[in-house]
Parts: sequence; C-alpha cells; structure tokens
Amino acid sequence: MEPLRVAIAGVGYWGINLVRVLAAEPGARVTWLCDTVDSRLQRAAPHAPAAQVTTRFQDLLEAADVDAVVLATPAVTHAELGCAALSAGKHVFVEKPVALDVAGAEAVAAAAAASGRTVMVGHLMLYHPAVEQIRSLVEAGELGELFYLYATRVNLGRLRTDENALWSFAPHDLSMIDYLLGALPESVSARGGSYLQPGIEDVVFLSLRFGRQMAHVHLSWLDPHKERRLTVVGSKKMVVFDDVATDKLRIYDKGYERPPSFERYDEYLTIRHGDIHIPHLAMTEPLAAECRHFVDCVRTGRTPRSDIASAVRIVRILAAAQESLEHDGQPVTLQAP
Repeated sequence: MEPLRVAIAGVGYWGINLVRVLAAEPGARVTWLCDTVDSRLQRAAPHAPAAQVTTRFQDLLEAADVDAVVLATPAVTHAELGCAALSAGKHVFVEKPVALDVAGAEAVAAAAAASGRTVMVGHLMLYHPAVEQIRSLVEAGELGELFYLYATRVNLGRLRTDENALWSFAPHDLSMIDYLLGALPESVSARGGSYLQPGIEDVVFLSLRFGRQMAHVHLSWLDPHKERRLTVVGSKKMVVFDDVATDKLRIYDKGYERPPSFERYDEYLTIRHGDIHIPHLAMTEPLAAECRHFVDCVRTGRTPRSDIASAVRIVRILAAAQESLEHDGQPVTLQAP
C-alpha cells in the first residue's frame, strides 16, 4: 500500500516526538509540519526533511498530499482543529485530552460520524505492553472479580500554565481505568491544592465509584518522587504496573480464600500467600505502537483502541472531577447506580 500521508500540527515539547516516530514508520510519510513558532519548525524539520513547513493550519486542510492530520497543539485547540480537519475530509489523530469540555468532545465525535473518517486520541498508556498484559489477565479471569484500582502519577516536573494537574496527568490513568473496567463511573469526587500558581492545582486527589468497584488517582507535579504506578486488586490475584521500575509488571498470587462452609466469622476468610510472577514483556516503544495502530486503523477501517467514544467518556469524567474540585470535593454524579 501507499504510505499514509501525514501532516503534524504542533511540533513543540511533545509534537517533535510524533515527528520522529511517524517519520520512521514504514506505513506513513510525513508531508507537512505546522507550528506557529519558527524555531520549533527548524528543530523538527531535520526529522522529516522532505516535509513542507508552514505556520498556517489552513494549509494542511487544503493540501492534496495530506490524508491524516496529527494534532499536538495546546489542548484548548484540540476540538476546534479536530473538527476542522474532519470537515476537510482528513483522518485525525489528536493528543489527549480531545477537548477541555464535554461539548467540545461531543462535537469531535459528531464530526467524525458525519465525515466517516477515523479519529484516534493519544491515550498513550493503552499501547504500553504492561497495560495490554493486564487487560489480557482481566479478560481471562486470572484476577477474579476486580475490587479496586489506584494510581499514582507524581513528579517534581514541568509547570503548566494552561491546564492543571488533573487535565494534564489524569487522562493517562483514567484511560487505563476505562480500558480495564469498560464503564463510566457512577460518581466522581476530587480535591486539590494550588501552591505554585493561583487557580492552577498542582496536586489533585481523585476518587471514582463504579458501583461495587472503586478507583483512586493521586496526581502532582510538586512531589519529591517520580512515580508512575497502577495497582489492580482482584479477588484472586493482584497486579502492580510500575512504569519507572526495571520490572514493569508484577503479578501477586495472594489474597483471601473463602472456604465452602464455616462456623465462626474469623474462620471464613484465610490469607493466601502465593508466588510473585514477573512476566516477560516485549518492550516496544508505546508511541511507536500507537502511531502504527493509527496507520493500521486508517487503512483497514478498524475502530482504534483509543477511539472517540472512550475519549468522550474520559472528558466526561474530567469535567465532573473539575466541578467537584471547584466545590471542595463534593461528589458529582455521572450516571444512576
């Protein structure tokens, strides 16, 4: 097949990584680079020397040699630019979050349905081999009934001025939780603090209720540790995904045994201590796997793993969490129990 002709809008801090990966992807050819800052274009151009460069997004929409537009622009522009690209008949890969409000996310979903083009959202963690392995364990029933999940994503990291820690970090963890549970939470609550910049939360504690199941996420760019960890607790086994550690995934065969009959309550549950299994993971770069998946979905018409429907669910959770954040943790209902 002919390579998918790709234009990349936004080649700054994260966008240059997309340029690098897509320029090396055999199924794609980067034909245009777009950014409002000339120095960014100059830095990105050597990765795709055959690509034309422009500071006008409209050039990408009018170009005959563009099949798909990749958006790594500021989050506030995602919905508007995504809708414009779809209306121009282009396939769209848009970085997370797809929009900063529910109306914007739903507008992109409507534009995708009207155009018949592929839309994929850059929820990168869904393309990590460890997350794929956890999903396989869940689907096979290896973990038993899922009880609860909790995630930590903290660092002493780069400050953002256009979004808080919730909107910047939580899409990663919420996408994994959505991928594993496959449901919208009944309610969301969040509390945070703005210590470095007024009105921009540096730290957020987020809780979600899925009926019997629960999830909790700790987010911060003001922390002494760099942690990227997800723990999944099931009735049979427990799993820890630590993206900072050398051994990314550990499966704990431990929990409580439930005997068929008992006479006293303290005899009902007994602790089971089993082995800790560290599976071998074929470590491919998640961004390369994500870009390859986008190319494949455009070619075959398959629904992307991180499709627009899941992206809308995640924006709904983020919007509810933001509302709760502004009301000091008051729970916000998303759907009836």
